[in-house]
Amino acid sequence: MKTKAILTLLAMTAAMTVHAGSPPEYPPAVPQPRPIERATLYGAGLANMYDTYLSPQEYRGAEFRLMRESTRLTPWAEGRLWRQVRFQGYVNYTHNHADNNNAMGALLTWNYGLHYSFDVAPGLRLLAGGVADLNGGFLWNLRNGNNPASARAYINLAASGAAVWRVRLKKRLLTFRYQIDLPLAGLMFSPHYGQSYYEIFSLGNASGTVRFTAPHNQPSCRQLLSADFPVGRLRMRVAYQCDLQQSKLNGIRTHAYSHAFMLGFVKRFRLETPK
Repeated sequence: MKTKAILTLLAMTAAMTVHAGSPPEYPPAVPQPRPIERATLYGAGLANMYDTYLSPQEYRGAEFRLMRESTRLTPWAEGRLWRQVRFQGYVNYTHNHADNNNAMGALLTWNYGLHYSFDVAPGLRLLAGGVADLNGGFLWNLRNGNNPASARAYINLAASGAAVWRVRLKKRLLTFRYQIDLPLAGLMFSPHYGQSYYEIFSLGNASGTVRFTAPHNQPSCRQLLSADFPVGRLRMRVAYQCDLQQSKLNGIRTHAYSHAFMLGFVKRFRLETPK
C-alpha cells in the first residue's frame, strides 16, 4: 500500500512538471482591418492646348474634369504599402489668340500606383513609389480640312511621391495631401509631321509612329493638392490639380496644360483581412 501511494505521488508530480514545461496556448492573432478611401471629384479650370500637327498656335479656354480615386492599405511589406487606383477624364473647349478658330480636346487616364509609407512625425506621413498610367484621347481643330484631329495615346511609368498631414482643428479631423507624379519611361503614338492618318491606317505606313518616351522628349508632371474636411455626416474634399503634359516627337511639338479646381465627396471604411 505504501509503495502504491509513492508511485501515485510520483506520477502526479511528473504530470505537473510536463504541464508546467509546455508552452502556453495563446489565442490566434486577430487580423487588423485595412482602411480604404474612395473619392469622387468634379471640377473646372483653364486649359492651354498646343499641337503643331494641327496648328502653330496655342489654344486656350475652359475645361471640365472628373476624377475617381481609391486608396487601400495592402497587407504587403508588413502593412506599409498603399495601393492607389485613379481614373480621370477631361473635356475642354479652347480658342486661338486671334479668336477665329476653336478646338475641342478630351483625354481619359487610368492610373495604378504603389506607395511605401514612412511615418515621420505625429500626423505626418510620407509616401514614395511608382505609378503606371494609360492615356487616350484626341484634339480636334474645328476648321482644319485635311488633318482635322490629332490622336493622343500613350503609357507611362512614373516616379511618385506624396505627403499626408492629418491635424485636428476644434475637434474636426482635417487631412491635407500633396502628390506629384513624374514620368520616367513610356511609349507614345505620334504621326510624323505632315503625315496623314490615312497613310498610317489605310496604306500601312506606320513605321516610327510608336516611340519610346523619357524626360528628354516628354517632360511632364501631374500634381494634386487636396484637403478633406467634415460637413455634418459627410466628408468633403476640395482639390487643385496642375496637369502639365508635353512631348516632342517626329517633328511635332505638343502640350496640354491644365489648372483645375475640384470638389467632391470622400468615403472611408475598413476591409477585414482574411484569416
